[in-house]
Order: sequence, then C-alpha cells, then structure tokens
Amino acid sequence: MPNKVVTTPYPLIDADPHAFRVVRYFRSSDYATWAAGTAAFPAALYFWDMADPAKVRLQTSFRLGGFLGFLGGFLLAYQRSSFRFWGWSENKREEDLDLAELSQRAAEGKPLYGTSSQPEWVQGTAYRNSAWSQLKFHAFPMFNFVNHQHHGTDAAKYGVKEKELSD
Repeated sequence: MPNKVVTTPYPLIDADPHAFRVVRYFRSSDYATWAAGTAAFPAALYFWDMADPAKVRLQTSFRLGGFLGFLGGFLLAYQRSSFRFWGWSENKREEDLDLAELSQRAAEGKPLYGTSSQPEWVQGTAYRNSAWSQLKFHAFPMFNFVNHQHHGTDAAKYGVKEKELSD
C-alpha cells in the first residue's frame, strides 16, 4: 500500500503522538478549554432547572454534571492539542518543543519515541487503532499508550543518521 501524503496548513509534528506527550504540550488555552467544559455542564443543568424547575434536589445531578464536564473538557483540550501535532492548527510552539526534545534524545543516542517491550506487530496494531482516534472521541475515546516508530515524520531533522534508523 503506498504511503499517502497529507498536506496540512502547518508542519506535521507527529501523526500519532503518545498520550503523555499530548498532555505535556497542552497550552494555557487548552487548560482554559478544559476548565470551561468542566464548568459549562453543571451550569447548563442549573440554568435548565431555573427555566423548568424540577422541585427535586439537584446535588447529585450537579456532581455527575461536573464529572461529565470534566471528562468532556479534557477530551476537547486533548483534541485541540492533537490538532497542533497533526498540523491542522498553528503549532510553532509545539514544533520548537518537539525539535528541542527529540534532538536532545537523538544526541544522547536514545530512540526518538522511546522503547517498547511489545512485539512489532502489537506496536503496528496499536498505531492503526490509535491513529486519528482523536476524531472519534464522541464514539470511543482511545489514546496512544504504546511507544512505536510510526509517526509520519523524517527522523533526520532531529539529527538521526540513516544508519541509526535501519538498526
């Protein structure tokens, strides 16, 4: 199967970033989105109750609403951060952080994307399952927790020699 070239308005940083890396690269606007999602759900319940009073105690509903808002806000913030990794939105800050982080790993002789105790076929399956999964959060939230070598970028830009790539 030939490789597909996807053109994006900004440079591709990582086609399938590790979940911890996505969260580490959160911007303050992502945290604000998360907080807004957390607050919006119970606020919507409160205003809905003001418009149509239920005449029941809503403390449990507010707690559940806060929890669901927390999860929904996190998923939205995670998706926004992933869009920057994919080059779908402005990503200069992430590009600079990525170049510094992975260039340092290459200079230290470490694998760029970490090591995995999983067999190669499991890493490939994990990649195929988690690639573009951030677009499917509404159906089934799935994150990449497996270190693999399928990231859609040229490792040479980090200072990795061709010989090291074939090892």
